[in-house]
Amino acid sequence: MDLRIRAMTEDDCEAVAAVRVGGWQWAYAGLMPQAYLDAMSVEEDAARQRGRLVGGHGTVVNIVAERDGVVVGWACFGPCRDEDTPAGAQELYALYVRPEHVSGGVGRALMDTWLERATAAGCSPLVLWVLKENSRARRFYEKAGFTPDGAEEPFQVGGAEVPEVRYARSFSRAG
Repeated sequence: MDLRIRAMTEDDCEAVAAVRVGGWQWAYAGLMPQAYLDAMSVEEDAARQRGRLVGGHGTVVNIVAERDGVVVGWACFGPCRDEDTPAGAQELYALYVRPEHVSGGVGRALMDTWLERATAAGCSPLVLWVLKENSRARRFYEKAGFTPDGAEEPFQVGGAEVPEVRYARSFSRAG
C-alpha cells in the first residue's frame, strides 16, 4: 500500500472531483447546510477541475496522492491571493483526502510535499484558510506548524455564513 505523490493530469479530473466532493460532504457535515453538500456533483466538479487545469497559467500546482493506482487525495497551491501578505507568500488552496483514507498519512504526505516545494522555492510565509468551526482540520494544520494569524473572513455557502480563519507559517531562508 505504497503512497505516491505526483502531479495531477487531465486524466485525474474525475478522481480529484470525487475526492473533493466526498471530502466536502464528509468534513463539512454539520458545518455547512446539508442540502448544499447533498447537491454537490462529481461530474460538475470534474468539468471545473478540467477547465482550471487545462486553462491555467502555470502558477497553480495540483498534486495527487495515489495508493495502488487509485487517487486518494489532492492538494492545490500557488501564489497567495491575499493582498495583505508579503511578496513571496504562497497559499494552500485545497487539501482533501477520501474519507476512508483520513488518518492514513495521505494528508500528511500532501502537506509535506507542499512544504518541501515551498521552502525549496523560498516562499514565506505559507498561508491557508480553514473553516473556523472545523476543529479536525485546524488540529491537522497546527500539527504541521501553522497558527492562526488573526485574519478572519465570512464565507457564504448555500445561504449560510461559515466563517474562515487564516493560518500561517513562516520559514527562514535556511528552511
